[in-house]
Amino acid sequence: MPLCSPSKRLRNQLSRSWVLALFSCFAWSACTKTVDSEPLVTWDLPATPDHFGAQFIPSDNPLSVMKWELGRKLFFDTELSIDGMLSCATCHIPSQAFGGATPTTPGANGADGTRNVPTLSNIGWHPYFTREGGVPTLEMQVLVPIQEANELNHNIVLIAEQMNNDSAYVTMTQNAFGVEPSPFTITRALAAFERTLVSGTTAYDRWVQGDASALSQAALHGQEIFDSIGCRQCHAGPQFSDFELRNNGTYATYPDSGVYRLTLNPDDIGKFKTASLRNLSYSAPYMFDGSIATLDDVINQYAQGGSNHFNQDPAIQPFFITAAEQSDLKTFLQALDDPQFVEWGNALTP
Repeated sequence: MPLCSPSKRLRNQLSRSWVLALFSCFAWSACTKTVDSEPLVTWDLPATPDHFGAQFIPSDNPLSVMKWELGRKLFFDTELSIDGMLSCATCHIPSQAFGGATPTTPGANGADGTRNVPTLSNIGWHPYFTREGGVPTLEMQVLVPIQEANELNHNIVLIAEQMNNDSAYVTMTQNAFGVEPSPFTITRALAAFERTLVSGTTAYDRWVQGDASALSQAALHGQEIFDSIGCRQCHAGPQFSDFELRNNGTYATYPDSGVYRLTLNPDDIGKFKTASLRNLSYSAPYMFDGSIATLDDVINQYAQGGSNHFNQDPAIQPFFITAAEQSDLKTFLQALDDPQFVEWGNALTP
């Protein structure tokens, strides 16, 4: 199934502050020069299964060994936060498939978190970014956690200035991009690193690739139930998401208005990007705010038909499921977990 593109309405209605922030970063691109480098071969990166298809990689950001190393260093660097205490990996925890482990995560200086941290596994196949889908590229998305007051609460220009006072960062950036550290190089290096967070060695992936023994009978039955109760209407394709923006009926009254924050269109209240179902066992609790603790609770929420919000997607309909069927459904969902990917992620931690 082809991935959908972000609507013009969403792109055109980003706040003025976002536009200024993005410009401050991407204006640097005119000052950079291309550095020829070999494809990444020195690290044992996760392989991409054939059934995933190709990622979209911008022409100005091909992967290289040196760029990946720089992105990895930045991902784990606490100096990206204003208080010097948090890194990207503080929230996107490698042992949680690069997701969170709590409903929300505090930001710099203890600021209250407002949303559940999504896993970054297979982020390179997402057609747009953030819970509202309002950011069109992974390079641009890097700015979100850096500047948000309840996340890293920093300024990418100041971070680049800090890096220019660090001889290791200057050398690594020169090797990767041929220029000194800048907002352009920071966003490109982090995005290049994140595109290599490929989770494709699950039991389900082995089954798709022809290993008939990879899924148990319970998991196979669970997949039949998954299809019969309509889960695949939204959780489609190899990433188990069609990435559409939907209100899934989590609340009758939403404390977070979702896409409405970008569009101010009442029809968008409570809409968020459909989450992938991969690595669910590592990414609990669930929903955009981490308000549902377990897979059983999620299944029960959908079985009752959501909360009947006026924007609730028509695909959310009540269904009946027995305890045995629910057990098999969970077995299938757990076949989307990727312990090998998590082990690889843990090994990256400095």
